[in-house]
Order: sequence, then structure tokens, then C-alpha cells
Amino acid sequence: MAIVQPGKRLAKRLQRSRVLGGKIVRGRKATNADLNVVPMVDMMTMLVIFLLQQFSATGEVLYMQKDIRLPDARHGQMIEQAPTVAISAEQVVVAGQKVADVADLDRDAGYLDIPALEERLREDRKRWDFIHQSDPGSRWDGIVNIQADQKVPFRIVKRVMYSCGVAGYFNLNFAALDIGSGSAAVQAPAP
Repeated sequence: MAIVQPGKRLAKRLQRSRVLGGKIVRGRKATNADLNVVPMVDMMTMLVIFLLQQFSATGEVLYMQKDIRLPDARHGQMIEQAPTVAISAEQVVVAGQKVADVADLDRDAGYLDIPALEERLREDRKRWDFIHQSDPGSRWDGIVNIQADQKVPFRIVKRVMYSCGVAGYFNLNFAALDIGSGSAAVQAPAP
């Protein structure tokens, strides 16, 4: 369908009439079509505002869930980009995907490993190996960030730590809130 300039038009049956047809539609149609760019500018403005709101200049790379209240820390380091294991009062989540329920983990107190967590972390490790296979300078660090709610029992955190170690993630960082700035920092484990 051709782009036409808005305005009054005769009905198609009147354009070909002998009375009105020759008087109104005599000229040649213009080949230039005006394009309304206002909606495009509005959409681009909304995209720019959205991207600016999502941009973090401080380098915070930890998504904090609403149901997790992190412990406070006075001294810590800035957090690094790594897989994040979030432990809330109800569930264990890796990169936004639920891998276990805390109630189920509490019932199975005899075992230390969490198979679904190990599998998910091994998939992340395989993905990292595939991406960096052509880069001989890159080295696997085995870093994982753990953000656990203050009220989660240590036996659950211990099982998550054990499962991370079995999956090859030996450098565990615990996320905590920096008291001074209110942003997430990493509480490095004691050597």
C-alpha cells in the first residue's frame, strides 16, 4: 500500500465520475513520501532511558533477590563477575534458575552434595571452557559468589559449599552488604 498524505479524499466511485472526476484528480501523484519520525524518536528515547537505568557505573554485578537479606560487613572487596548461588529461606537458585528447595535439603540431612547444583555449575564450567578454548592466556579461577540469607542455617550453606567444591569451584566468595555504602561487597573467605 502506498504512503499517502493525510487529508480529504473523494470516494473511489466519485473519482471516476464525469462531474467531479476530471476537476479534482487531474494532477500527477507525487513520488515523494513523507515519513513520520516522531514515533521512532519516542521509541529510541525510551530505549535510551531504559539502558541508562540498567547501566551500573560502580561495577556491581550481583543481582540481589528481594527475599534475601545479606549480612553486613565492614571490610570487603568489590565483587567479581562469576556464577552466583543464591540461598533464600525457601530455595537455592543459580543464575536465576531454581535448583533445590531448602525444605527438601533439610529433610535429606545425611548427604552433603546437591546433585542439581553440581550439574548446573558443571554446565557453566563447560560453557566457560568452550568459550575460552582458543585463548591460551585465560586461566580457570573457579570463583563462585554465594549470597545467603542471614537466617539460613549453616548446614544448608555447608551443603552448597560442598557441592560447589565437587563441581570444581574452589574459590568461594560470600556476598555481604557494605555498611558504608549499602552496596554489595564480597567477604573473602579466610585462607
